[in-house]
Amino acid sequence: MKVKLLTIVMAVGFALSLNAQNKMSLNADQGQYQISKHIYGHFSEHLGRCIYEGYWVGEDSPIPNTRGIRNDVVKALRDIKIPNLRWPGGCFADEYHWMDGIGPRDQRKKMVNTHWGGVVEDNSFGTHEFLDLCEQLGTEPYICGNVGSGTVQEMAQWIEYITFDGESPMANLRRANGREEPWKVTFWGVGNENWGCGGNMTAEFYADQYQQFATYCRNFSGNRLYRIAGGANSFDYNWTEVLMQKAANRMQGLSLHYYTRPALSEAQGGSRAATVFDEADYYGVIRNAYRMDELLTRHSTIMDRYDPDKRIGLVVDEWGTWYSVEPGTNPGFLYQQNSLRDAIVAGISLNTFNKHCDRVSMAQIAQTINVLQSVILTDKEKMLLTPTYWVFHMMQVHQDATMLPIQVISNKIQLPPQLVQTTAGRGQGGQQAAREIDAISVSASRDQSGKVHVTLVNCDLNNAQTVDCDLGSFMAKKVTGKILTSAKIQDHNTFDNPNTVNVKDFSDAKISGSKLTIQLPSKSIVQLELTL
Repeated sequence: MKVKLLTIVMAVGFALSLNAQNKMSLNADQGQYQISKHIYGHFSEHLGRCIYEGYWVGEDSPIPNTRGIRNDVVKALRDIKIPNLRWPGGCFADEYHWMDGIGPRDQRKKMVNTHWGGVVEDNSFGTHEFLDLCEQLGTEPYICGNVGSGTVQEMAQWIEYITFDGESPMANLRRANGREEPWKVTFWGVGNENWGCGGNMTAEFYADQYQQFATYCRNFSGNRLYRIAGGANSFDYNWTEVLMQKAANRMQGLSLHYYTRPALSEAQGGSRAATVFDEADYYGVIRNAYRMDELLTRHSTIMDRYDPDKRIGLVVDEWGTWYSVEPGTNPGFLYQQNSLRDAIVAGISLNTFNKHCDRVSMAQIAQTINVLQSVILTDKEKMLLTPTYWVFHMMQVHQDATMLPIQVISNKIQLPPQLVQTTAGRGQGGQQAAREIDAISVSASRDQSGKVHVTLVNCDLNNAQTVDCDLGSFMAKKVTGKILTSAKIQDHNTFDNPNTVNVKDFSDAKISGSKLTIQLPSKSIVQLELTL
């Protein structure tokens, strides 16, 4: 009876809140920080069907390819201007020995992928293939080195092999394997999740290891390294404190991993599936997605004490949703579908990174193809673009644009009682759960041509939201827009119906003088362009 009464009270409170309009104030002339294009990066690990059957089909495949890399995937990723690609892991990175992946493919050593499904890794996709992929994509490689089971010498030689243009054993080995000119590879991760699968180290021990490895990560031939230390797991603020205290002088970046997981267990009436979930499940995931802001704020505050000039970037190189795998698939392959709910999470997350661009220098969604929150799914010769892909497609306008301060007073969504009675969920910090969340998430930027772009996410499942925005001195004359939404929050794209969730034109934004009014449909992501 108490729960029923609480539900009625909350519903009434929410209904009353809808009488108010969301208020925004956009300061188009006060931008100070640039939204790095590298915030819109991607992560691809030797995991499940991400590399093999995702990018790599081999040169003899009937699927159209260029040197074994599928052409349709390359085109799709070029269309969203993918700025960087992290490889080879992930947990796989700390058991990967790069020399096994060079030379003639039929002579490369095979290994067991102990982290992901126990399958045989034949190393047919190695350093040369990865860097060829990056060149085809027009993107910057981000290579993660092996600290957990590797050696300082091994990582130092990998950097030399790739980047040195002089006379040396490693440079000559590269030439013998068919590459005369060195590559430019700026971004290097020194280990991955060293608090867990990368060695189960303490923060103090890893800080010492990082110092040693980073010493031998050298700049060759004009290639300047951006060395990224393995950072914290979600809410482990002590890890960040120790790394900044002991190793900040040798790093250019510090990573952070956070996955958005369901808040309710099956025992609580929830579902961990990607497309079979109810309203409470939905709001549990959205609440946890909003916690990215708390994470970035608190980790940044620690970094500010040691690095007030913000020389060191916060690199969120694994983020995204994590559900149960699709029925009938290998549990170690982490293959999951991707619904409109995931698009909402992506919109919130990218808005949050934009907001924190003074400290967040890079981010990589996990993972690009066929694993976790993918932007692409493949099935033999078939390929589809997920709802998350279309969020990246819409929001690419923010890459390298100036972040604009925007003040928001949002309507609140009162959360279902079973969520209020839980903590924030596995891996989500274990704190008392929030009782309400903002109905809308927003970020804005101004590009080099002077156009202003605003991304708005309406998280409300059932109600449209009216947004009144004061444009201040920015006297826009024209507004155009795109929208991503669908009839049901569970809607997703399949190989038989690949366009169920897709971008359409949006016209429910009107300008009158210095006022912009937007009518956001429920469960939608809207991208607006304002021009003078």
